[in-house]
Amino acid sequence: MRYVIIGAGAVGGVIGGRLAGSGHEVVLVARGAHFEALRDHGLRLRVPEGELTHRLPVVDGPAALGELRPDDVLVLAVKTQDSVAALQTWGPAPVAGGGTAAERLPLFCVQNGVEGQRIALRLFRRVYGVCVWLPSTYVEPGVVSAAGSPLTGILHLGRHPHGTDETARLVAADLEKSHFEAPVVPDVARWQYAKLLSNLGNALEAVTGPVSDEDALALFRRVRAEGEAVLDAAGIAYASTEEQQAVRGDKVTLVPLDGAPRGGGSSWQSLTRGTGTIEADYLNGEIALLGRLHGVPTPLNELLQHLADTFARERRAAGSMPVAELMRLADAAVVNTR
Repeated sequence: MRYVIIGAGAVGGVIGGRLAGSGHEVVLVARGAHFEALRDHGLRLRVPEGELTHRLPVVDGPAALGELRPDDVLVLAVKTQDSVAALQTWGPAPVAGGGTAAERLPLFCVQNGVEGQRIALRLFRRVYGVCVWLPSTYVEPGVVSAAGSPLTGILHLGRHPHGTDETARLVAADLEKSHFEAPVVPDVARWQYAKLLSNLGNALEAVTGPVSDEDALALFRRVRAEGEAVLDAAGIAYASTEEQQAVRGDKVTLVPLDGAPRGGGSSWQSLTRGTGTIEADYLNGEIALLGRLHGVPTPLNELLQHLADTFARERRAAGSMPVAELMRLADAAVVNTR
């Protein structure tokens, strides 16, 4: 199988680099300065064993590859807000022997949240969800890092909306030869919703900085409690904290990396890079949506969604809002829903 990594940023670049390092055929898809750096200098992957350079084919779209191969596996690793454009670009791509990528090829959605694979299923027949437990960083154009040890990450995967098949098992086997643990599960959404609850803190970190002092931690607990209340009201199952800890243990322990300091999570990185967009609409916004559908107030998640979107749109500095100011806004938001 050949892996086509659509969005070779932090997560996609690390997965592509690790697969290439274990001998698998990989094509990276990127844009702008990142595309140019990957093309000219290769993918530089900083991991606990050092900096690894992989000279891999790099394209900015399907036309550069010609016909796709019947054994291609598409890995969608763009942020959810960029999914529609990527899917509309790659879905019609022709496959050798007839048909299109959307009709014939498997698509693995390696993304935060739960909406990406639902968007994909409108166009692609064979969609797989992946629960991403992979601490990684886009360092600079052409350079990504992953500080996890002894494993780089844990990637639960399965068919969307449910089930497993031979393709999932083959991809999992390749990942497990590439510094990942990759359980194939029939209920991958249950793991993704559990990860969603953790990701509700992404916007909090992006707006105020590391969630470390007691005020920030207390606010995150309130934000997460809203999320749990919404999922319970909607009848949506999610893996418990204890179940997640039992699976993960100390398999992905972060270690210091030379030349690649660990910054914040994906939303913090979006603000730091000044991309102009952020994934809060599909994290905190998912909880707000479900809350409206099931009659559960979600003022804190709505507030964080609004603030994160504003920071991204206005290109404000990550972590620039004092926690005390956010606490004041949060208390006011809760009062206004009563």
